[in-house]
Amino acid sequence: MAIDPIQLTKKLVDIDSTTYHEGLAGAFLYEFLASERYAVEKMTVEQPELKLTPGAGTGERFNVYAALPGVTPDIVLSTHMDTVPPFFGCTEDDEFLYGRGTCDAKGIIAAQIAAADRLRDAGVKVGLLFVVGEERDSAGAKVANQFPKGSKFLINGEPTDNRMALATKGALRVELRSHGRMAHSAYPELGESAIDKLVEALHDVNALSLPVEPEIGPSTLNIGLIEGGRAPNVIADKAEAHLLIRTVGPSQEVKDLILKTVGDRAKVTFSLDLSYVRMRKVGNRPTMVAKFATDIPTLTNWGEPFLLGPGSIHVAHTSNEKISKKELLECVDLYVELATSLVS
Repeated sequence: MAIDPIQLTKKLVDIDSTTYHEGLAGAFLYEFLASERYAVEKMTVEQPELKLTPGAGTGERFNVYAALPGVTPDIVLSTHMDTVPPFFGCTEDDEFLYGRGTCDAKGIIAAQIAAADRLRDAGVKVGLLFVVGEERDSAGAKVANQFPKGSKFLINGEPTDNRMALATKGALRVELRSHGRMAHSAYPELGESAIDKLVEALHDVNALSLPVEPEIGPSTLNIGLIEGGRAPNVIADKAEAHLLIRTVGPSQEVKDLILKTVGDRAKVTFSLDLSYVRMRKVGNRPTMVAKFATDIPTLTNWGEPFLLGPGSIHVAHTSNEKISKKELLECVDLYVELATSLVS
């Protein structure tokens, strides 16, 4: 019996698998794929230290890889199991499925499993790789890249509205930490405000002219988190901010700009650095440029990469996350067509 990607999506979305808590989703996929006659493998991914990573889990965490027994795949379909918080389960109407992960990326998991079912029946040597941690640090992809399976091609899944991506932006996560000296706020001259130093540094970083690539677009910068201080009547002795820059070229130029601009006002840490990627066009399929980053730069040992998936990135990470049932079913056909064209 053919796999129903709509019903499989609903089951996956109803499993909470926010980043660091992917164990139940991994266990479900492991059992499901084993029941479909695949040889299934777990790749253990370590949990980060709770004291260093708020929200980190304590349960089992692993990637799931599947292929027919004894088969070295020519092509691997891959995406991620984890979602951003908060979790909310699946609902539906005639046109859409709603819920966390419907388009990013549990609907994609279901479409890839359905496509792989058809591909193996057609004699294509296909594998499936579902990883953890994409929404934070690509931890699962880093582990998977140590254990490649010999594939020539990797079709990664993210919401691209069923268009093939010709490029993706990179991602550079920047952490600024300023330090000062506490004092009574009535006597600011006795202290040194870490918040003042941080705010001034952020103002200058936000005003930087970052690189632009004509075919990909401009680099973009988001100051996503700020915290610091002790109380309104205390001169702040510490403050920090976390930034994410979407890069369009080698990251070193951006790193050098930030280090020079911040100077001694804060300690700068680059905690994530995913490179931008260009991909080739295949056939006459509609194309796009992804302004977001993916696991592709970290899965370099899994073959030539391609990026394609159902759903819109504009509703991913929102309270209205959804996927069109029609688009989900269409993407199964697209995965089959693309994979077949690559290996023929």
